[in-house]
Amino acid sequence: MENKKIKKVPVRKCLGCMQSFPKKELIRVVRTPEGEVVLDATGKKSGRGAYVCKSEACLKKAIKSGRLRTNLEADIPEETVKELVREITEE
Repeated sequence: MENKKIKKVPVRKCLGCMQSFPKKELIRVVRTPEGEVVLDATGKKSGRGAYVCKSEACLKKAIKSGRLRTNLEADIPEETVKELVREITEE
């Protein structure tokens, strides 16, 4: 009998719909140690991260409800919001 390791898939929760998805299916927004809020395409930037589905409705809900701001403990600049919308609509 072979002893194969089953690789665990990291799961994160979307701040819009509050459903859990594999990390790779979500978009990460990060507040860097310098306090800047940016999009993290690689998922490897250091800082406090928050995740949102690749859906414009989820993004708008996460922003409107204040969950994104609360989770990152920072205000979300309008430019970052526009960048997120662009990222989602290009998918």
